[in-house]
Amino acid sequence: MLIKRNAPDLLPSEITPRQVYEGRRQLIVGAGAGAVLAAAPPTISPAFAQKVSDQKLKTVPSPFSTNEPPTPHQYVTTYNNYYEFGTDKDEPAVQAQGLRLRPWTVSVEGEVLKPRVFDIDELLAMASLEERIYRLRCVEGWSMVIPWVGYPLSELIRRVQPTGDAKYVEFTTLADKSQMPGLSSNVLEWPYVEGLRIDEANHPLTLLTFGLYGEVLPRQNGAPVRMVIPWKYGFKSGKSIVRIRFTRTQPVTSWSRAIPREYGFYSNVNPTVNHPRWSQATERRIGEGGIFQRKRPTLMFNGYADQVASLYAGMDLRKFF
Repeated sequence: MLIKRNAPDLLPSEITPRQVYEGRRQLIVGAGAGAVLAAAPPTISPAFAQKVSDQKLKTVPSPFSTNEPPTPHQYVTTYNNYYEFGTDKDEPAVQAQGLRLRPWTVSVEGEVLKPRVFDIDELLAMASLEERIYRLRCVEGWSMVIPWVGYPLSELIRRVQPTGDAKYVEFTTLADKSQMPGLSSNVLEWPYVEGLRIDEANHPLTLLTFGLYGEVLPRQNGAPVRMVIPWKYGFKSGKSIVRIRFTRTQPVTSWSRAIPREYGFYSNVNPTVNHPRWSQATERRIGEGGIFQRKRPTLMFNGYADQVASLYAGMDLRKFF
């Protein structure tokens, strides 16, 4: 269970690697007691912005989209969490550009009747791609609204036929030191691992994602394939996936391994449960309203309570955070 503690009792160095909390210059612009998120795009050369493929993704509209206006493209592709390419928000847009996207395969294994290795282009062709405008909520108190492109993960799950012993799904991100400079740091144990219960993975909101804004995913956003689980914090949505494994037991995920009292397995957006170092009750939308962005209330399950609350019926969501 998350327990809120007073700041003097809790040193950042106790719970967060030094290079992370010292590298937050893009996150907060302080002015006395009032601090606001920086809203201007990072000052990086356009030459280092995303390299958009000439290939556009053919999509169909999705009934799951929010009607909120999307966050401008420039923010979505230059303000990123992707520690394999650096811990500052502007670093992935620069350092991920050398990531090789072909050939790329995703191994599906574990408790399935039909394990196999998929080529990325096989995955792309497996089902109709939908454009879904989903909110993305970050644990540090900011959010975006992004037109993701993909299809329900359940399409893939159906094809590999999990056994009756498959209770969880584990996702593993590429870990290649020759391409990912952040792997030389000890921010986390590599490779990055995330996971879901099988019913969460089969939920129609859970998206196997290949693009955004009608284009293939930029490298800094998790190309060539990532997860998007809109009712959970963004770190649950593993990027640049190379392995999907069906398991009997709950996977040990990267952040829950590193800082278990701060990051639990479920990581559902729950504004009534504070992170030990900050409140989760409000958020700021990136790119909205300049540097004096207004705060907005954080919604339970990131606004998807009607769709997903039944998954957690009877659970203590303060214990299973």
